[in-house]
Amino acid sequence: MSQGPRSGLAAVSSALLAMSRHLEVRDVLKTIVASARELLDAQYAALGVPDDHGGFAQFVVDGVTDAQWKAIGPLPRQHGILAAMLREAKVERLADVRTDPRFEGWPSAHPDMSDFLGLPIRDGDEVIGALFLANKNCEKPEGGCGFTAEDEELLSILAQHAAIALTNARLYERSRELTIAEERSRLAHELHDAVSQKLFSLRLTAQAAAALVDRDPSRAKGELHQVAVLAAEAIDELRAAVVELRPAALDEDGLLATLRTQVQVLDRAHTARVTFAAAGFRALPAAQEEALLRVAQEALHNALRHSGAEHVDVTVNRRGGGAVLRVTDDGSGFDPHLTRRAGRHLGLVSMRDRASGVGGTLTVESAPGKGTTIEMEVPGG
Repeated sequence: MSQGPRSGLAAVSSALLAMSRHLEVRDVLKTIVASARELLDAQYAALGVPDDHGGFAQFVVDGVTDAQWKAIGPLPRQHGILAAMLREAKVERLADVRTDPRFEGWPSAHPDMSDFLGLPIRDGDEVIGALFLANKNCEKPEGGCGFTAEDEELLSILAQHAAIALTNARLYERSRELTIAEERSRLAHELHDAVSQKLFSLRLTAQAAAALVDRDPSRAKGELHQVAVLAAEAIDELRAAVVELRPAALDEDGLLATLRTQVQVLDRAHTARVTFAAAGFRALPAAQEEALLRVAQEALHNALRHSGAEHVDVTVNRRGGGAVLRVTDDGSGFDPHLTRRAGRHLGLVSMRDRASGVGGTLTVESAPGKGTTIEMEVPGG
């Protein structure tokens, strides 16, 4: 066997090992794309996972900078060559994608591409994605494609294993989401049974005290003492429930992994591009990490539900011995002062309470048409 095929198979083996290390869907997609581009020595690689509405639920690229990707704009629709790969489920190897009759152009900021190799990723009869590469780093034959039949064969092998890795990652996430849903349901029932009974007893005892206060003050005093006891027990029940409601993933995986997973889920579920980055972070006491997580969740909810943002960025960085969380969107923005006066807090009061409760601070920067940045800083433990 020649040196070329041996090195190719070794690269495929490395790519498969890399894919097997990840469980989250987006991590698997990124690994597939990066592995394919390296394996075939191409300038650009991308993988699209279709949704049911003519677009892509996820679209991951490699070889394009963040600035370029932001300038390109919204995710592509299923048209042209991408649609053909998804619809016809066959390999496309083209000398120049721009001259193909199915080519429908691309945004002005899109990098220029010529030779092209793309193929569907299939799970049985279902097409679950489209993987493609462009601009092979080699001398192009006159009027021909830089990608070879051997490239096509290697990419087909990679795509078959990518389908397995992607399916496994989806099953893992669905299993995890189901476990979380079941746990929430269990806690809701327990909370209802324990606390509602306690509050019902408290209410009856308070009514009895009110009825006795005039005709039998001493008995009324005893009933009021019981009210205080029941109220204290109810508070203890609520505190226990809140402790149990602390996200399991936070205890198991830590703040960064939990946030990264939640951002990935939101990125898939919404049309807005949601990203996460962290640098220099060190683990903090449990209460501080939970407060950071809850503020991030509230800020993400506001950005994705109310602002109309196209991009939402979440960052966590070390600052001194503590950390700073920042959630920034390019949405409609608002006037924080007018919002406060109008009584529409968008969760800002809750976020400030969470920050102050762990010795931190919360700042809000926003203006109509200028997007919003929520920043929370907590000290070290």
